[in-house]
Amino acid sequence: MYILKDNFSQPSDRIITLKNQMRDAVPRVEASRALLLTESYKETEDKPTVLRRAKAFEKILNEIPIIIRDEELIVGSQTIEPKSSQVFPEFSHKWIVDEFETMDKRSGDAFQISDEVKEQLKDVFNYWEGKTTSELAISYMTKENIEALEENVFTVGNYHLNGIGHVSVDYAKILKKGYRGIIEEVENTMAMADKTAPHYLKQRPFWESIIISCNAVIKYANRYADLANEMAAQENNTRRKEELLIIAKNCKKVPEYGASNFYEACQSFWFIDMVISIESNGHSISPGRFDQYMYPYYEMDTKSTDFDIDKAQELIDCIWVKFNDLNKVRDAISTRAFGGYPLFQNLIVGGQTKDGKDATNDLTYMCIDASAHVRLSAPSFSVRIWNKTPDELLMRSCELSRLGTGMPSYYNDEVIIPSLVNNGLTLKDAREYAIIGCVEPQVPGKTEGWHDSAFFNLARLLQIVVDNGMSNGKQIGPETGEFTEFSSMEEIIDAYRKQMEFFVYQLISTDNVIDLAHAERAPLPFLSCMVDDCISTGTSLQDGGAHYNFSGPQGVGVANVGDAFAAIKYLVFDTKKLTLKDLKEALATNFGDDAENAEDKRKHEDIRLLIKNKAPKFGNDIDDVDELARIGALIYCEEVEKYTNPRGGDFHAGLYPAAINVLLGDLIGPSLDGRKAHDPLADGVSPCTGADTNGPTAAVNSVAKLDHHIASNGTLLNQKFYPGSIKGTKGLQNLGSLLRGYFDQKGLHIQFNVVDKETLIAAQENPNEYKDLVIRVAGYSAQFIILDKRIQDEIIRRTEQEF
Repeated sequence: MYILKDNFSQPSDRIITLKNQMRDAVPRVEASRALLLTESYKETEDKPTVLRRAKAFEKILNEIPIIIRDEELIVGSQTIEPKSSQVFPEFSHKWIVDEFETMDKRSGDAFQISDEVKEQLKDVFNYWEGKTTSELAISYMTKENIEALEENVFTVGNYHLNGIGHVSVDYAKILKKGYRGIIEEVENTMAMADKTAPHYLKQRPFWESIIISCNAVIKYANRYADLANEMAAQENNTRRKEELLIIAKNCKKVPEYGASNFYEACQSFWFIDMVISIESNGHSISPGRFDQYMYPYYEMDTKSTDFDIDKAQELIDCIWVKFNDLNKVRDAISTRAFGGYPLFQNLIVGGQTKDGKDATNDLTYMCIDASAHVRLSAPSFSVRIWNKTPDELLMRSCELSRLGTGMPSYYNDEVIIPSLVNNGLTLKDAREYAIIGCVEPQVPGKTEGWHDSAFFNLARLLQIVVDNGMSNGKQIGPETGEFTEFSSMEEIIDAYRKQMEFFVYQLISTDNVIDLAHAERAPLPFLSCMVDDCISTGTSLQDGGAHYNFSGPQGVGVANVGDAFAAIKYLVFDTKKLTLKDLKEALATNFGDDAENAEDKRKHEDIRLLIKNKAPKFGNDIDDVDELARIGALIYCEEVEKYTNPRGGDFHAGLYPAAINVLLGDLIGPSLDGRKAHDPLADGVSPCTGADTNGPTAAVNSVAKLDHHIASNGTLLNQKFYPGSIKGTKGLQNLGSLLRGYFDQKGLHIQFNVVDKETLIAAQENPNEYKDLVIRVAGYSAQFIILDKRIQDEIIRRTEQEF
């Protein structure tokens, strides 16, 4: 039984060794998956697409090189080199060729790529010309869609260039019955199907593709069993020989069959999670409620006389290290939006059961300990909080926050569960929610959520309002009135609403054509077999087979719009210190930076200082200002909710950025909150950098006034604390009280960076001395020294709070 102790224990020597190997690994690009995929596709030109996907998956798992690394207890790697990446040419590839010579020179998220791999990939890419999902999606887009993308109103690069991901499968089902059980379920379903029905013609190859895929995974695990046996035969160290023989035994049993102890369950879990990312490179493959579905196997072991809780803890720690072995090579622009090699593997503990009882158990605490032991950027560790969360769990979680890795993230059951019920989930399903990727709630094993389907630039939209629908000399949006002639805030907000209607439609239709392209060219039978109701209906996830279907685009720049509205109201309409003409002219010169004469330069810089220093700001618990931010966000969310996707599901909005607030700010000009051109936008629903001057409680009070229920695809609040302010028991209690108070006001999410500005600056200057510095970026943590400097600088500038 787990005993809660003061402070965190130390990890084992094995975990320290494995962690350091992963921390110091140099990411590389490997070509084996791309080569095998392409060979298979050339052999199956006459087959239905879903069968081609399954046969390619089978070939990859049968032939891709495998490795068991020294000291590993949990095995399974996509690549031979640690923390490296395979290539997925079926989604996109042209950018890879363009970046062959620069990929290793990036300022963040660099990858080494050998000349041999470059030549191999060039041959592969020739075959995929005109066959990718990205090319098909572009062919479906309208002129208006493409124009909105080019004008930086929104971006859909996430799914346009890559797989979908953003899912949590039914781990409990596989742990219990194994893939042999899935095969039997499919065979029984096929036997009972109406073979005279026209749709059976499409169902049959889908079901067959699942059987092929599951058998491939079984053979893949057996390859590891054979390798472990071979290594054991050559191993002279008695301890390691015994470990390898146990690994072989485990891999021979799971995931083909159900697990019968905790070690088998851990190994089965890892095969499930890792192999999903071989079928597709969509990130945010999230383990979900690990402490719930793994607990029966842990409990089973505790009844044994030789149960050793330290060994169980070491297995969990090993899994935590393995999460960091997975990686994904992105295009250079996307790395600025998702800096730090993140895969957003969100693993969550705590909360309540489907029957409304507290779900805390031993594994809840052991997962917290694993995060304290490993202190790497993955998994993205989260805790569910509700009004019956034990104080011991809350305080232990706050202790983890105090370590400074930016984990855990905290989620509010009292907001998320009602929001999901409002979206059509049953109450029991909603209580089982997990978090996907950054902050996106869904019920595991039943949902295709399409979270992160786009990022909508709210600040850019307000620029278009100022220019009456114009951009770069073109009319890209509706004419909503000359900005300088508006006579009230109501008229400005109405113009903002009309532009929103037009551009959200462009976002929706762009998302939907990408959705169609994935269904047409990249169905995922293996992933589909672990999500209800794909097997029973004979329908892939991409065709709408999930029990629940959604699409979730995010709004970015909430505080920028709120502060801009507040500046206009206070400086133009309330105090009349400025006119709308003054503001528009100041924007045209980037607040004086591009002015042609000294007088305009001084005048427009004075306007910026007036906005920055005199206009009230979101984040200080000022009702009028907070209401304007709420309106700006609500208009976006309500517009998104009007639409449906090709899978028969609804769109629902989120308000979070990953790290794309830095990129979206860099792509646009100045904004009426006093932000200069190219400066970052506000982070999530957090106040603008430096604007929240009344302390952490005032900041969370402001954020709580947003409608977090309607933003049911997730909201994100970052706060940064000076480490000394949360020292000792009193510091932890203050942090816990802040969190409880925010959640009592119906805030959805919060997370903390506990690090001082001086440490971050020192890490920039002497990176080799700060290899272990892991911080919170947005919906994920990352090793600070590998981040692009622009992202580092944005984190450094965030308000440093104290109690």
